[in-house]
Amino acid sequence: MRSERDKIGEILLEDEKLYGIQTARAMDNFKLEHKKTSLQLIYALVTIKKAAAMTYQKLGVGKDGVYAGISQVCDMILQGKLDDAFVTEALQGGAGTSTNMNVNEVIANLTLLKLGFKKGSYDIVHPLDDVNRGQSTNDVYPTALRIAAIQMLRKLSEACAQLQQALQTKENEFDSILKLGRTELMDAVPITLGQEFGSYAQAVARDRWRLYKVEERLRQVNMGGTAVGIGNNAERKYRFGVIEVLRELTGIGLATAEYPMDITQNNDVFVEVSGLLKALAVNLMKISNDLRLMNSGPRGGLSEITLAPLQMGSTIMPGKVNPVIPEMVMQVSMRVMANDVAISTAAAHGEFELNAFLPLIADSLLESMGLLLNAAELFRTKCIEQIKPNPERCRELLELSYAFTAAYTPFLGYDKVREIIEKSSGDPQKAKEMLDE
Repeated sequence: MRSERDKIGEILLEDEKLYGIQTARAMDNFKLEHKKTSLQLIYALVTIKKAAAMTYQKLGVGKDGVYAGISQVCDMILQGKLDDAFVTEALQGGAGTSTNMNVNEVIANLTLLKLGFKKGSYDIVHPLDDVNRGQSTNDVYPTALRIAAIQMLRKLSEACAQLQQALQTKENEFDSILKLGRTELMDAVPITLGQEFGSYAQAVARDRWRLYKVEERLRQVNMGGTAVGIGNNAERKYRFGVIEVLRELTGIGLATAEYPMDITQNNDVFVEVSGLLKALAVNLMKISNDLRLMNSGPRGGLSEITLAPLQMGSTIMPGKVNPVIPEMVMQVSMRVMANDVAISTAAAHGEFELNAFLPLIADSLLESMGLLLNAAELFRTKCIEQIKPNPERCRELLELSYAFTAAYTPFLGYDKVREIIEKSSGDPQKAKEMLDE
C-alpha cells in the first residue's frame, strides 16, 4: 500500500494502482455503475498531455527528462496497453476534473516508474505541476472532446458514404421492378422499387455531407485558455506552441479560437453536431421502418422484399424470422434522439464562465457517434446489401390496386374517375376497362 494526501485528508492506495488520490475520491463519490469515460476521450486527453510535454521540451523548461518521459509514457497509453487504468465514471461532477486528474495521475506515476522512482513520488513528477502544467480541465477537456468528435465524425461520414453507395447499387438493381407507391400507408401511384431505394440514398447522402462539413466548427479550440479562457498560468509561448504540436499529432487543422472564453462557456457547437446526428438517426429510422413493412409477412404482409434471415425469431413459433437489423437500427436511432435532448439540456445549463455538465455532453455525443457508426456498418452489410426483391409480389399488389387511375385524371377529370372507381365494385380490372371506354 502507499499513502497519498490532499487538503481533504489521507487515502491508502494499493501499490499496483497507477492512479492517485483524486481518482480514488472520484471512484468513491460517483459510484453509478453506469459506464466508464469513453476511451476515445481518454486517448484525446492523453494526446493533449503529450503535445504539452513536447511543447515544454521544445521550450527547454522543466526538470531533466521529465517531459521526455511524459511524452514516451503517453505513447504507451495510446497503444491501448493501459486502458484499465482509466476508471472514472462517464457522468461526474466537476466539469470533467476527475477524468483529467485520472489521466494526470496515471501519466505521472508511469513516468515515475520509467525514471526509476516509486509511484506517488510527486516531488519528482507531479500530476498537476508537471503533467497538467499550463492547463486546466476547462481547456483540455473540451479540446479533447472536439478532437475525439472530429475523429469519430470522419469515420461516420465515410460509413454514410458506403451506405449511400449500397443503396444506390440497389437502386440500379431494382430499377425495372414496378410496385405500388403508398402515401399515408394507402395505395397511391405506381413507382419502381429502385426509385424508393434511390430516395433513401439521397437522404443518406445529405447526412454524409452535413457531417463532413460540421467538422469546421469543431476545429476551433480553447487550448491554452486554462480556467476561463483568458490564459491564466499558461506561458504565451506554450499557448501558441501546443496548438502547433496538436495539429501535427492529430492531423486535424485545429486553431485557437478567436475568443477562447466563448469556447469555454458555450457548447452550442456540440448541440449543432448532435442535431446532425439526430437527422441521420431520423433517416435511418425511416428507412428501417420502410424495410420492415416491405418485408412483412411472408404470407400475411406485404412481402415485397426479403431481408436476410439472420437468427430464429421466436421461442414458440417455429420458422419465424424477424427483421432484427432494422429493429436494432431503429433502437439506435431512438437512443441518439434521447442523447440529443440530454446534450441540448446540458448545454443550456452552462452558467457564466463554465459548463459543469460537459461530461454528460461528452458521453452522450460520443455514444451517439459510436452507435451510429456501428449501426450504419451493420445496416449496410447485414441488411441493405443482402436484400432480395420479390418482383411477382410487387406486381400482384400493384395490379390489385387502383394506382393506375391517377393517369386518367388529366383527361377525364377527378370526379369522373372517382365515379367509375365506385361503379367498378372493387374490381380494378373492370375499372380499367370502363376508363378505357
